Order: sequence, then C-alpha cells, then structure tokens
Amino acid sequence: MSFRIDRVVTSGVFELDGGSWEVDNNVWLIGDDHEVVVVDAAHDDKPIVEAVAGRKVVAVICTHGHNDHVTHAPQLGEQLYAPVLLHPGDQELWDMTHAGQAFWKADDGQRIAVAGTEIEVLHTPGHSPGSVCLHLPEAKALFTGDTLFAGGPGATGRSFSDFPTIIDSIRDRLFQLPEDTRVHTGHGDGTTIGTEAPHLAEWIARGY
Repeated sequence: MSFRIDRVVTSGVFELDGGSWEVDNNVWLIGDDHEVVVVDAAHDDKPIVEAVAGRKVVAVICTHGHNDHVTHAPQLGEQLYAPVLLHPGDQELWDMTHAGQAFWKADDGQRIAVAGTEIEVLHTPGHSPGSVCLHLPEAKALFTGDTLFAGGPGATGRSFSDFPTIIDSIRDRLFQLPEDTRVHTGHGDGTTIGTEAPHLAEWIARGY
C-alpha cells in the first residue's frame, strides 16, 4: 500500500457573468492502491473514473463552486458511490450548475481520512465565498483550487469574489504553513509555499 497523488487534466468551458473561457483543469486524486479522494470534478467524468481504477472513493471534494470545478460532481458521486463535499458558502454558485441537487458540507477544520493520512479542510474565501484548500500535513501537500497559483492569487474580478479577502486567506492561512509545502493548483503548474510567500507585498501593490 503506497500513498500517492495523481493528476488528471480535463478541458472545457468556464462560464460566469455572461462570459465563457476555454480552460484546462487539474483534477487531483489523493490515496493509495485501495482508496482515494477526488479533488474537483471538472468537465468530463470518464478520465476521472479511469484514474480511480476501481478504488474505493472516500469523497469527491470540490474546492469551490465555479462550474468548471463541479461540472460532473453529482454524476461522479453517484457513479462512484461517494459523497460530494462543498463549503456551503458556495451554495449560490453550485445552484447555477446543479440547482436542486444536494451536497455534503465541507467545513473549516474538517478532517477526512484516506490511505492512512488525513486531509484538513481550510476555508479560504476570496476567489469565491466558499473556496477551500485541502492540507495534508504528513505529505507536506496543499491543494489550493483557485485560491493560490504559481505567481499569485486566484482571480477576483468577477462576481462573488473579493481581492482583500483572498489576500487575507493566503496570508493568514496558507502562508502559515511550512515553506516546503508543495502547492497543487486547480490550473497549471504547481509551486511551493516558500516560493510564493516572499511575493505577497508585490501582489497587494499590483491589486491582483
């Protein structure tokens, strides 16, 4: 039994505020040869199910409610017999894609056991009201969704987002973690806490 983190990249459309963008999303699988947690359920459930490869799915956790991160969450949960978790702060965003469909609450401080380790839910609003990051202390890993990327915070120029709030979340929650914590992002390449933390003042000065 060996703990591992797998990445699946899916492609599709993100829609909000009347606009649409073609995007590639990182879908993360955290677990071992027997059980796994799926982080985000973007665009296409087929490659995600293939990557699960018959393992028990403990949960499908959505880092936030934007449609490109939850597109296939209910279908995937049903197909894999797993609960779908989302912070209730993103109920309104969820309803834009999955109105009338329920999810389980992902609360700040909640711990989810998988493959001999624990995932801790960190509520990190700003990109959206219910954005969360997932911290694995033993693995020195952090899954940030669209809260933190290589080079700066997630976008805050659209509805339901706020730049000062995301800065507070990054400074007060994420940058308190060890510098060698590996950051697995919702889009693009990863980074580390130690790489990003020295640039906080630059991000505040530029305003995004």
